Amino acid sequence: MSTIDQLRAALGDTDGNGTVVTDAATLDAARADRSGFVAAETALAVVFAASVYDVQTTLRFASQHAIPVVPRGAGTGLAGGAIGSAGSIVLDVSRMDRILEIDAENELAVVEPGVLNDALNAAVQPLGLWFAPDPASKAISSIGGNIATNAGGLLCAKYGVTREAVLGLAVVLADGRLIRTGHRTVKGVTGYDLTALFTGSEGTLGVIVEATVRLRPLPDGAPVTLGVFFADVATAAAGAASVTAARLRPAVMELIDPVALAFIRSHLGADAFIGTPLEGATGGATDAAAPAFLLVQFDGPAAGAEAQAALPVLAGCGGAAQLAADAAAGERLLAIRRAFHASVAAGGEVLIEDVSVPRSSMAEMFVAIAEIGRRHGLAIPTVAHAGDGNLHPNFIYTGDSVPDAVWQAADELFRAALALGGTLTGEHGVGLLKRRWLAEELGDDSYALQRDLKRVFDPQGILNPGKVFAD
Repeated sequence: MSTIDQLRAALGDTDGNGTVVTDAATLDAARADRSGFVAAETALAVVFAASVYDVQTTLRFASQHAIPVVPRGAGTGLAGGAIGSAGSIVLDVSRMDRILEIDAENELAVVEPGVLNDALNAAVQPLGLWFAPDPASKAISSIGGNIATNAGGLLCAKYGVTREAVLGLAVVLADGRLIRTGHRTVKGVTGYDLTALFTGSEGTLGVIVEATVRLRPLPDGAPVTLGVFFADVATAAAGAASVTAARLRPAVMELIDPVALAFIRSHLGADAFIGTPLEGATGGATDAAAPAFLLVQFDGPAAGAEAQAALPVLAGCGGAAQLAADAAAGERLLAIRRAFHASVAAGGEVLIEDVSVPRSSMAEMFVAIAEIGRRHGLAIPTVAHAGDGNLHPNFIYTGDSVPDAVWQAADELFRAALALGGTLTGEHGVGLLKRRWLAEELGDDSYALQRDLKRVFDPQGILNPGKVFAD
């Protein structure tokens, strides 16, 4: 009996019910995510798990046969962290998409990993609650993937990254054992914080099969949105840093550089800007010396007062601010910002990058990006979660693989972020794309300790091998 037949038998898929899939199209799809990276090889099979039993059975089988396992959710990752490798089993948990419990009194929900962000919010909003993690891909990204990468998004500066929203997890370990971490209480400090450890571990320590997540009351009142133009992107970054230095905490503060603005306008058309502060904006510059746009949105009962307090701060930094006409116009601005990734993808293949620097260093980082682009002859459209210093420079190219010139530019970009006291990734994770720089950021001792920690949870090294760590 072949390995695949044995796996099918273990999972009760002997009549081909679609749990173990080996057709070329499915294996090919598992070679890629939304990072732009495509693996040269294909996996052995894709297991579409529909239950905790399926996950445990798959991992027990893989452990017994020393077969690598690549956990995968919605496939929206941006660092190559869930891409199938040669001879591996891709363990897809997207079919585990049930909301198991909503506890409005204690403001929590229990979900399977395949539940999409927007699906959970649609279920809890009638109860006056919401799930705060807000990645740009929230309509198509799964909560399990959010947790695996500790995803961020537009609202992080005020509401925190995914880790702040996770109370507890159920995780299947490499040998098939099921463990539960965390708690349902607001407080809980018993033992080591394994919930935090698994959050952001990118499938290298275990497979998340259930999450208990924190919900928040919906903010009172309508949000108030400002659109602010600055003479150049570095000035806009300094203006954004001044807002937080003034002790104001917008729910959203997004910076769109001129190159990114041109891509968005080309993709959506000028009509998408009508009735917003972006009406008439064109962008199109290839360096930092051109107008840039800052989107600032306040929420909660003090939204109006905070927006008014932000106006003189932004004006003092050279910003020309305009209030969105109403909440609907503000939401249209957010939709325009969320269209960025689709807009650059329409221009070719895209390497989507993600670095974070201290907020006070954002202006220097934007200048560095422009200089790197000039040296390499590249336009690098960039947007930033300006409230927390998280920048997303994008490299557009043609062909099946990322050109050497783009990797050279990316290398310089990563080193520039580290030199400014920043980090290689604020929210996308390390995956395949950034593993070569991880040791440089962590240092030798910390890097070695993390490798040792992985061996505690995965002594055979079968969980997502080749991801995060370079060797």
